[in-house]
Amino acid sequence: MASLREVRKALDDLGSHLAGADEKVRAQAEDRTVSCRITDLDVTFRGRLAGGELVDVTDAISSEPAQIRLTMSSDDLVDLVAGRLSFPHAWATGRVRLDASFRDLLRLRSLMG
Repeated sequence: MASLREVRKALDDLGSHLAGADEKVRAQAEDRTVSCRITDLDVTFRGRLAGGELVDVTDAISSEPAQIRLTMSSDDLVDLVAGRLSFPHAWATGRVRLDASFRDLLRLRSLMG
């Protein structure tokens, strides 16, 4: 199980990765709220996807559901961000759960691509 510090670093790394995506791809990303529930640490991080960047990430509790909701273990998040686990495989095998519209799924795929 990854530590809370490792999870926060993975989220920071993910934000950096997204910010480095092609400018045309980032420009197509709408402002969306995002949450990432880390099951084994019993914590949920929230942030916004704005212009293809992950911003305002916090572990603050909010009663309003995010438009894009991810659920996974701490190890899976760390492995996804490090490139040791592919998102399509993790999603297809149930290691990562994604609740989002089909349109948001396509946008995420292009950003992660």
